Amino acid sequence: MTQAKIASFGSWKSPITSDLIVAGSVGLGGTSLAGEDIFWLEGRPSEGGRNVLVRRSADGTISDVNPAPFNIRTRVHEYGGGSFLIAQDKVYFSNFADQRLWCQQLGEEPQAVTPEAERRYADAILDAKHNRLICVCEEHTYPERGAYNSIVTIDLETGKLQDFLSGSDFYSSPCLSPDGSKLAWLTWNHPHMPWDSTQLWLAQINEDGSIATAKTVAGGVTESICEPRWSPDGKLYFASDRTGWWNLYCLDTESQEVEPIWRMEAEFAYPHWVFGLSNYQFKSATEIICSYTQNGVWYLAHLDTENKKLQPIELPYTNISSLQVNSEKAVFIAGSPTETTAVVELDLASQETKVLRKSSDLEIETGYLSVPEAITFPTSNGKSAYAWFYPPQNQDYNASEGELPPLLVKSHGGPTAAASATLSLKTQYWTSRGFAILDVNYGGSTGYGRNYRQRLEKQWGIVDVEDCVNGAKYLVEQGKVDGERLAISGGSAGGYTTLAALTFHNTFKAGASYYGVSDLEALARDTHKFESRYLDGLIGAYPEEEEIYKERSPINFTEQLSCPVIFFQGLEDKITPPNQAQMMVEAIQEKGLPVAYVTFAQEQHGFRRSENIKRALDGEFYFYSRIFDFEVADNLEPVEIMNLE
Repeated sequence: MTQAKIASFGSWKSPITSDLIVAGSVGLGGTSLAGEDIFWLEGRPSEGGRNVLVRRSADGTISDVNPAPFNIRTRVHEYGGGSFLIAQDKVYFSNFADQRLWCQQLGEEPQAVTPEAERRYADAILDAKHNRLICVCEEHTYPERGAYNSIVTIDLETGKLQDFLSGSDFYSSPCLSPDGSKLAWLTWNHPHMPWDSTQLWLAQINEDGSIATAKTVAGGVTESICEPRWSPDGKLYFASDRTGWWNLYCLDTESQEVEPIWRMEAEFAYPHWVFGLSNYQFKSATEIICSYTQNGVWYLAHLDTENKKLQPIELPYTNISSLQVNSEKAVFIAGSPTETTAVVELDLASQETKVLRKSSDLEIETGYLSVPEAITFPTSNGKSAYAWFYPPQNQDYNASEGELPPLLVKSHGGPTAAASATLSLKTQYWTSRGFAILDVNYGGSTGYGRNYRQRLEKQWGIVDVEDCVNGAKYLVEQGKVDGERLAISGGSAGGYTTLAALTFHNTFKAGASYYGVSDLEALARDTHKFESRYLDGLIGAYPEEEEIYKERSPINFTEQLSCPVIFFQGLEDKITPPNQAQMMVEAIQEKGLPVAYVTFAQEQHGFRRSENIKRALDGEFYFYSRIFDFEVADNLEPVEIMNLE
């Protein structure tokens, strides 16, 4: 066995390079089952971030469905999801470049279904009885009125589009009963977000295809409904957080009574950031295969709706999503602390699993992998918060006795989202070079119930920031990290948490903002419809509570900043426009603090191109090496750091 070398934290040579990470990696999502065929979406950085639908046939053959340059991705709500439907040997999908709906007979070339127009589509379902699609539509025809959301029908013979349901600010999840006679769907209205308040609607469909009287059957101001779904025998199920946790319920469509299926302090759903989420499906009329999360870990289970019994299915995974089920098998996206995300097939009879596709084919020796520890730490107001702690790990190196590692605190986006313990090669990039990582599930994160989620009500920029600060302090007090080398990094909403932590606290010595918010007023005035009233709940009404927006905006207090920051920004970002980063960079530069600004053309909210993912990862590491003054083992492309002596 080779003797481990002694080297300072941060300067360890790692086999987990940015080139390896982007070369063999794809994003996985959007699974579907159609007969014996299994489908999933692959986001390919090596193809400019193009989303490709992949088909695995019954004989095991794997092939691409949509040819280049078709890119299956919708921009409804900007975050997309629910971008394709497989029905009757055809695929209906949204193409990113033109946002039109296309139809592709499997094995043939795609044909346009909708005309060129300022419209986007998501969550399509097939109404075979009336030869039409029913889907969510977001129209941008008239800029003066902004985005207009509705549910529409699209005649598959003529391509004619008709408004089907309108009047609410947002729509999602249309679903037809098995006999096609009833339609259920979700709505919500400003200023609410779908994880705060939604309504479940139900309507009879007339013989001519029109909607009979529609009525609300569940939901309200203090209740979030997710994933309405019909059982094979025509019962309407859904997830609701009416008890404080997203649990499963069944609606008797005749009596309108709602029956809880299984009560548990666990979440059987995920916030509706994107369309097409699927956390439960039917094996039979009385059997559900479902996924749920407790304390940051996801599980799979068999739920007997008749006898009210939940039986966990033992699997080696801690994250499960995009679940699809038939009578024989389940297919889902899964990962664990030692396995990257993969498309997994589960035989429901034998409970044997088969990995169909990994997000990365890289085989990393376990000696280079840091396995996270779930920690609970004390935070403000006598409360506790949660995080995943990754210690440095590299089998080839040790640090000098007494040296403590630098810590990088990660603040996830959303902010209504969650940190996952699934193996991330980007995280291991840091830990294998000698950094410790703290991935914080601050108050407001998903997976710990509605009350925890609502800790951010009117408190964004306070609770999330204090939890990140207190998490770092906790590790310093525990003697696990170096209190003089603390950094914080985050993207989008996590970028705001990062900038607020750096501005309003003196805990961190450096930071990195990825398309982060610096001016809350600018965000309130200049963001897309889906999130345009999000801040009402997180901060307060605007402009009525303008002063609070000013008080919590880092851009207004750059004089309090006393440490270096690096910014990464996509120049086509509509969610957090580039001017947010530019204003902050200019202010920090004028103050004389070290600052770096790295921009990417043709990138939106989040980076999809391999060269940009590599540049950002290496760039952040290079930045810290200069700020914390350690030698790097890699030959990294330098980043221009202004005001660095």
